[in-house]
Amino acid sequence: MALDIDEIVSLIKAPPTEEVLTEERLRSYLSQGVKLRHYIGFEISGYVHIGTGIICMQKVADFQRAGVDTIVFLADYHSWINRKLGGDLDTIKKVAGGYFKEALKQSLRVVGGDPDKTKFILGSEFYEKVGLKYMENVIRASMKTTLSRVRRSITIMGRRQGEALDFAQLLYVPMQVADIFTLNVNLAHGGMDQRKAHVIAIDIGDKVFGYKPIAVHNHLLMGLNISESDVKMISTAKRSGDVEAFEEGMIEIKMSKSKPKSAIFIHDTEDEIKMKIRRAFCPFRNVDVNPVLEILRYVICRVFPEEIEIVNEKTGKRSKFKDYLELERAFERGEIHPLDLKNIVAEKLIELLAPVRKYFLEGRGRKLIEEMEEIRITR
Repeated sequence: MALDIDEIVSLIKAPPTEEVLTEERLRSYLSQGVKLRHYIGFEISGYVHIGTGIICMQKVADFQRAGVDTIVFLADYHSWINRKLGGDLDTIKKVAGGYFKEALKQSLRVVGGDPDKTKFILGSEFYEKVGLKYMENVIRASMKTTLSRVRRSITIMGRRQGEALDFAQLLYVPMQVADIFTLNVNLAHGGMDQRKAHVIAIDIGDKVFGYKPIAVHNHLLMGLNISESDVKMISTAKRSGDVEAFEEGMIEIKMSKSKPKSAIFIHDTEDEIKMKIRRAFCPFRNVDVNPVLEILRYVICRVFPEEIEIVNEKTGKRSKFKDYLELERAFERGEIHPLDLKNIVAEKLIELLAPVRKYFLEGRGRKLIEEMEEIRITR
């Protein structure tokens, strides 16, 4: 049965969505009968963690339920520019078409999506297919974007403002804007760290390309091993209203494959998940900056919406909570020990990721993991 506009908007706005730019434009497109075409682009680098595989794919699954055409763009040229996997384009292409593509497919499946209903497009193959059209769009986007704005937007690459760049890296932002319009999509999706590029696309879209896209930004999971100094830095920037400092701070602490001890990878073993969660930053009664609570809220409670049961490891007492907010309030009051919280989070993560782990460590995907291990040895 077809969904009405309110139901579609509700799916698109559902967590882990942080913002929609803009809901008014989204409703306008839907009321006009405009077919929504989505894309999300990924750099190709190391192993896929739950911030990418679970959080981002949750939204792709939501878009599928809403009847949106979905595209996953494997951005090999962008990865090359940003010097991923040693800056070796051949290696990047191999990983993109092998491990990375399959990891995203397996992740989409465990969050209730259908990989067969999403197009997976390799950037270099797409550029070859469209030819000069893409280069023209890069130039068009560049002509309407100032150098200073491009430099302010390099945070989409995971780089800080003021950082030394080579010229190729300055092309990254207009290339990402050009991707949107060359793919002819009207719903650009990414983490909050991709916001600046999407805003440029919105600002110049109707003047240069004839339409303004919608942008949907999902939550960024924090890394597990953030520190008190990280918390202080972010809190200070937030209180002072320093948007740039706050944004850079959040990007600095996000879950990253470059910090493997601070990330849960989708095919981690049970022991690895338990160890990483056990060592995670989880201050007593702190609900503002707490990566373990974040995983519970954005990953576990989304997949397992039933009651949450916490077992006190010391006394054996069992406490049930009808939803995340009830549990969060109890944690803030000091009624739940961090260790007991970590135990349930690890247990549920192990359950959620079991099919992915089985595929990559025991099944057909084992060869892809072995290829990645070889790449990591030689890089």
